[in-house]
Amino acid sequence: MTPFPLTWLYAPGDRPHVVTKALAWGADVVVIDLEDAVAPDRKEYARAATAERLAEPQRVPVHVRINALDGPWAAADLTALATLPGVTGLRLPKVDSAGQVRQVAVATARPLYALLESALAIEHAYAIAAAHPSLRGISLGESDLRADLGVRADAGLDWPRSRVVVAARAAGLPPPPQSVHPDIRDLDGLAASCARGRALGFLGRAAIHPRQLPVIERAYLPTPAELEHAETIIKAAASDQGAQALPDGRFVDAAVVAAARRTLSLARRE
Repeated sequence: MTPFPLTWLYAPGDRPHVVTKALAWGADVVVIDLEDAVAPDRKEYARAATAERLAEPQRVPVHVRINALDGPWAAADLTALATLPGVTGLRLPKVDSAGQVRQVAVATARPLYALLESALAIEHAYAIAAAHPSLRGISLGESDLRADLGVRADAGLDWPRSRVVVAARAAGLPPPPQSVHPDIRDLDGLAASCARGRALGFLGRAAIHPRQLPVIERAYLPTPAELEHAETIIKAAASDQGAQALPDGRFVDAAVVAAARRTLSLARRE
């Protein structure tokens, strides 16, 4: 998987033909969903179909979002999926505590990704992020979080969003991807929301439709102006490794140089 995945495309586990299409749509990661996208009477079929698909390695990294850990289906999901060659990672919904992550880590050696979807999860964000070496990332499930908090305006999620970004970085994890934008026709709104997420420190975004993928990628890749600025900083640092001011007055120190290197690496996706 690229060190800088920007797009995470969900596909329902009980619709194998959609999964097949999703694997060809160019997302950095495909997430097969066994949870919210699958009705209760389709859970067993979705699990079996997903296990069959992932019995062989896939050409695209594939994560599986299993069912809620405190529900009736998660144990069977883990048993069916824990060792399959096609599973790159397991996404754990509705994680509220570090203990839940550790419990799953005992059952599988797969990389784990925790979804924080409640007020309690936000309060425990750092503990969850630092729970176990198998945990490779955290992110928000904003639909459930909105319901739990009673939030209507988007600004009401600014603090939880920042909290998750800080918790991830404090635990040594990558910046989290944004939660999905639910209106697949509102591409302008998606672009604006991605710009806001990028400003808050997110990197990339989950998607529910392929038309969202190029919008997300454009929003999170560096602009030509950002690349030019980063290259200027790297050139200045090569000639003088101490703190300095550029001719236009911008200050350069080690932290600014590190940020410039990340910008160039992201542009190259390496």
